[in-house]
Amino acid sequence: MTGSATARVLRDRTAGLFLVVVVVSGFGTSAMWLAAGVWVKSLTGSDSLAALAVFAMWLPVLVGPALGTIADRIPAKPLLVGSNLVMAGLLTSLTTVDSAGRIWILFVVLVLYGASFVLMGAAESALIAGAVDTRLLGDFNGLRMMASEGMKLLAPLAGAGLYARFGGGAVALLDAASFALAAGVCMLLPAREPAEAAPAGRRGELTAGIRQVWGSPVLRPLVLAGSVTMLCAGLNGAAVYAVIDTVLGHSPTYAGVLYAVQGAGSVVVGLLAGPLLRRLPERVFTAAGIALFAVAVGVRALPYDAVALVASAAVGAGLPCVLIAAMTAVQRETPEAVLGRTAATANTMMMVPNAVALALGAGLIALVDIRVLLPLAGAAGLLTATLLVTGRRGRLTDAPTGPPPSSAEA
Repeated sequence: MTGSATARVLRDRTAGLFLVVVVVSGFGTSAMWLAAGVWVKSLTGSDSLAALAVFAMWLPVLVGPALGTIADRIPAKPLLVGSNLVMAGLLTSLTTVDSAGRIWILFVVLVLYGASFVLMGAAESALIAGAVDTRLLGDFNGLRMMASEGMKLLAPLAGAGLYARFGGGAVALLDAASFALAAGVCMLLPAREPAEAAPAGRRGELTAGIRQVWGSPVLRPLVLAGSVTMLCAGLNGAAVYAVIDTVLGHSPTYAGVLYAVQGAGSVVVGLLAGPLLRRLPERVFTAAGIALFAVAVGVRALPYDAVALVASAAVGAGLPCVLIAAMTAVQRETPEAVLGRTAATANTMMMVPNAVALALGAGLIALVDIRVLLPLAGAAGLLTATLLVTGRRGRLTDAPTGPPPSSAEA
């Protein structure tokens, strides 16, 4: 049963502590994610600058391989504790952002925010790969996604309410407190020294993750499919405030409702991801999620609240599939000595298109009708899903990854 596999993951102390960190920091992050865009929109009145606030958080993935190299060299525990504490301190500076002239402070902190997440994600991958049974990595990554995205059920609504009552500074302090608490939980993690790697020179170290991803017939197609999907996701994300304003006719805070519904979809798929990955070929699971996401993006152009809510739930259920499958494969296929770099590289290859699309979308929504832009993004996603399962190495006859599950693992 699914519950048995979930219980096995939760019984592992390292995995359990990580999930607590994800819940604690995810609440503050989800609230801040919404508040950043609303904050910029309220102070400047610009949809494009609001979209760029989200882009700023994604910008550090451009240097993901370099940050992953740092994660491979520094013990994971002090890296996680230190990153959380630094972010807690930086977020308190946002209490000074009270006018359009000080928006630059918010953008600087958001860039550093993104850098900390790349570092912590790489360190987490190394710890988890060594602590969790290979056959249960899909379950852990599903639970992690469920915990992270599930915060959208409560945090955006709480963040929107807190912002409406006390302003953006209050949301920033809430997020700072969540990072401080996460640092305390990380102090309970076991100490683990990074694995020794053979000397490869500075250039070799920076490209080790790229070689690992590109040279693997398992990782390459999943990461490439993730890249295109996240490109579409970036266009979808950049258009969210325009959809709310132009298509649905609501205020910017309605984004909190849509993100909460999206979180519900992610909770469902996060719980089911592990069992599905053990029963379906990896690419079939991934392609099904991409297709669901693509259809949802396309129909968001329709001017109906009910459609917008259903589409948000479908985005939440479909989009995480490619991320869960790709990162599970990275943890399973990669030697420990280069796992941080490989995880960061895979993350960069998937998230850079998202960051580019967020920036590009910020300009496109001023030039192209979103009733045209969103269906085009959905069509690109459907094509990606089709190519993933019909490619030379993506036949439907491919076997599911890992050995057949026993009844205790199903």
